[in-house]
Amino acid sequence: MILRHIIACFTGGVKGCRRRAVLGAVAQARSISGLRLFSTPACSGVTAMDEILTRVIAPLPTYETRDKSPPPPESSSVEFMHFYRSLDKGQKTEFLGKLSRDFGVDHNSVSEFALKVLDTQLRDLATILQAEDRLRYSLTPRYKQLLNHISRVEGGVKFLVDLRADVLEIISFKTKESPHIRDLNGTLKSLLSEWFSVGLLQLERITWRSPCEILQKISQYEAVHPVRNWTDIKRRVGPYRRCYAFTHAAMPGEPLVVLHVALTEEISDNIQSIVREFATLDSEEDVNKINAAIFYSISSTQAGLQGVELGNYLIKRVVRELQSEFPHMGQFSSLSPIPGFSSWLQSMLSQYRKEGRGSELLCEQEWREVEKATDSAPGAPALDALRKLISTSEWVRSERLAHGLEPVLMRLCAWYLYGEKRRGYALNPVANFHLQNGATMWRLNWHADMSPRGLANSCGIMVNYRYFLNKTPKNSALYLQNKLITTSEQVLGLVSQFQRNSKL
Repeated sequence: MILRHIIACFTGGVKGCRRRAVLGAVAQARSISGLRLFSTPACSGVTAMDEILTRVIAPLPTYETRDKSPPPPESSSVEFMHFYRSLDKGQKTEFLGKLSRDFGVDHNSVSEFALKVLDTQLRDLATILQAEDRLRYSLTPRYKQLLNHISRVEGGVKFLVDLRADVLEIISFKTKESPHIRDLNGTLKSLLSEWFSVGLLQLERITWRSPCEILQKISQYEAVHPVRNWTDIKRRVGPYRRCYAFTHAAMPGEPLVVLHVALTEEISDNIQSIVREFATLDSEEDVNKINAAIFYSISSTQAGLQGVELGNYLIKRVVRELQSEFPHMGQFSSLSPIPGFSSWLQSMLSQYRKEGRGSELLCEQEWREVEKATDSAPGAPALDALRKLISTSEWVRSERLAHGLEPVLMRLCAWYLYGEKRRGYALNPVANFHLQNGATMWRLNWHADMSPRGLANSCGIMVNYRYFLNKTPKNSALYLQNKLITTSEQVLGLVSQFQRNSKL
């Protein structure tokens, strides 16, 4: 796409093209000795950002010369990386806006080739296919060449992963409303998906003998159950525990996604027994006590790889590793948090109060327990008291109230996981992840995570997603194609209770 400042300086199509060719030749002819400084604009009205982008991003080669054009010098990629890293947050947003807007797809060329495709529809197949290929090539953003070349220099892939993290942040916070930024994100995601395909990833088991830097990163990246100290991490990579990570040759020393596994006699129903016990820290494993593998934490470490499938492949690879190590093992399950349940519950309670339907959530006996425990009047006051109890987690201090709320919160949580949808799929992101992998929504567990974080996020409830290996392909297909969730009788029973109470 023709730069705005070039349009202002050089009117006329042919002259403009010639001038751009001259500028490109001059840029190629310049020898770079070290890294350039950009404190002074190249000319009036042209910023350092414009100057570097014009120099390092070459025009898209013609269709005929696309495979013959020499690559730009490596120094151009290094210069771009150095310049970008020197910018502050606001400048990076402006820079990415210029990159995506001024060096994207040439829409005029796309329109021309699209018309040619239409004109060839009555001609022979070879002509049609060539016209379509030319159109496809014209849809290549100019900056894509630069991204490809950056990936080939040392540290380039990591740089692009971090660059996409910045792009995602811009989109998330709507810092710069621009379809060009979204197009840049799509291009980056497509490239990263190719570079981080499962065949190019290495599976590594992390142990106490792994490099200190790796253990430290594993601790820092843990997003589900925070690591408290070195003794804690030693236990999580010690006996009856396994820790695996995917790594990539282009990012040495950087775990991309990390999976923690507990080896147990039966499927665990609470996280305290996994991350809080220290009795087995120095013990030897007894194979006879290992019947189940519990995936209790999976963390993606690189924000820039969001949407690039890694976690599901990691679980499958780890299952194969564990089957090889423990041929008798037949039980594979997650013990998963339920982020968002408490927030959803508060919104639901507010909605029911507004609609005057509070009586539908609890039966009469349950409401009497709440009224008595909170010394509140029936109706809206009792519902408000319940909302406060849940928001502050004060209900856990009363054994009687906790016992009374257990059936209420369990059926509400079951509905949240099973019945609340986004575009037909599970609203809860963790549920959606495991269901896509073909797991069964198997069991809800009361008092499973009594940490402050667990109580705040999900009222202490956790869920097992069970991997029946002979059924996962079918379950995955049912979910992805037909949006059907495979569940156990326990979960379906809780869902039915909610539906009866709420008259759904």
